[in-house]
Amino acid sequence: QKEECVRTCEEYHREKKDRESLKEVGQDPDVEFHPGGELSECQSRCVGLAGEVRQLCLFRCQQKWRRDYASRWEEEGKKQSKEDAEDEGEEEKHNPYVFEDKHFSTAIKTGKGRVDLLTKFTHNSDILRGIENYRLALLVASPKSFVVPNHFDANAIFVVTQGRGTLTLIHEDKRESFNIETGDIIHVRAGTPLYLINRDDNEKLFIVKLLQPINQPDHYEVFYGAGGAKPESFYETFSTEILEAALKTSRDKLERFFDKQGKGPFLEASREQIEAMSSHEEGSRGGGLWPFGSESKSKSAFNLFRKREPSHCNRYGQLFEVEEDEFKRLKDFDLRVSYANITKGCMSAPFYNSRAIKIAIVVKGEGYFEMVSPPVSPKSSQEDSGGRKNGSRYQKISSRLRSDTVFVVPAGHPFVTVASRNNNLEILCFEVNIENNVRYLLAGEGNYVQQFEKEAKELAFKSKEEEVDRIFGNQDEEFFFPGPRQQRGRDYE
Repeated sequence: QKEECVRTCEEYHREKKDRESLKEVGQDPDVEFHPGGELSECQSRCVGLAGEVRQLCLFRCQQKWRRDYASRWEEEGKKQSKEDAEDEGEEEKHNPYVFEDKHFSTAIKTGKGRVDLLTKFTHNSDILRGIENYRLALLVASPKSFVVPNHFDANAIFVVTQGRGTLTLIHEDKRESFNIETGDIIHVRAGTPLYLINRDDNEKLFIVKLLQPINQPDHYEVFYGAGGAKPESFYETFSTEILEAALKTSRDKLERFFDKQGKGPFLEASREQIEAMSSHEEGSRGGGLWPFGSESKSKSAFNLFRKREPSHCNRYGQLFEVEEDEFKRLKDFDLRVSYANITKGCMSAPFYNSRAIKIAIVVKGEGYFEMVSPPVSPKSSQEDSGGRKNGSRYQKISSRLRSDTVFVVPAGHPFVTVASRNNNLEILCFEVNIENNVRYLLAGEGNYVQQFEKEAKELAFKSKEEEVDRIFGNQDEEFFFPGPRQQRGRDYE
């Protein structure tokens, strides 16, 4: 503190002496000198001075110019950074492959639950028109909530990503109930009446829904049979005469009956009601409860994590997959459902699908992904004769990943996903057009370059086969690897 005090006093006396010297020669010590081209103007004022006073004047001009120039440089840097950020935002805004919170709209919301609907996949561009007849929705039900009976004009695959519940489907000749939990996949045919409860006292129930509309491309409707004013029951849309005749009930009784419900599609259920619906069996007319007992009791549900072992597994990650030969109902969609859990700091192998289009949603964690794509930036309109912008054949598409981020990988597009250093990255994937699809790994054990002939390797990479094999055989892990930051700490061969 003593040294700081001495330094401050010395600076004060130096500045005071300088100001007094400038006043003696008639120069205002408070004059503002400007940077850039006005430096010479400042220095010109010092020409008529002599000796130390002249040197002091010139020094002060230089000092002021450097200070102001540095400040201007900093402001320019901030401005450029802001423009870059805006450019990145513009790129992200027009990125047809990535969908975040802003791309979801709330279709239904009450105090007991909500349904969020993702915009059409072709909303930003028609580049994803191969999946334009699919929609993605998220259902969140609060503890002890009941979703009133409804049906929709779309085939659907439900995947439970968190929580416990009971789902009931009404078929033509029976009622089918499922005690559902994390990892369960349920197939719901278009028009099937259903209702749902969250049977947990504390945890919310999360369900991801992939829907394939029947009547209109990329659009589906939900119809509520039960309900009243809110949600409106479709019964009440019929004319009174028709309703009286069909239900053999007077108008007054019908009005009183349908006016009772007005709290929305998510209602609170008592513990007794939840226990009854989650444990009741229908005997000869019921399909039985699943997953208790044999899985053969139901053809409508399957659990991702009840497989004997993951498709790929090491200390860097796990991949669980359900094919149509394991769960027959997926054949209706030509679909594979998978769940990747990438260890924090690690990455998946770069690969591409030959036919399948991957629709992925982040369930937990953070990270990023990179994908190789033909140029899609809307900011450049200069295209060469091959349709490529600025002469570049490919563009790197990259985006951060966090909970509920949706990204789409078209067939043939190489891509990779990387988990953050802080958390595992868990991703639920729907792969459409899976029949005859081939997954081509681009690195690691089993990568496709290892199948090239010697001559093909040497011609393609202009290197000896031994060098090609060293490069593409150096990574001995399969499908999941240490991530970029982890790899930097290792010695590369």
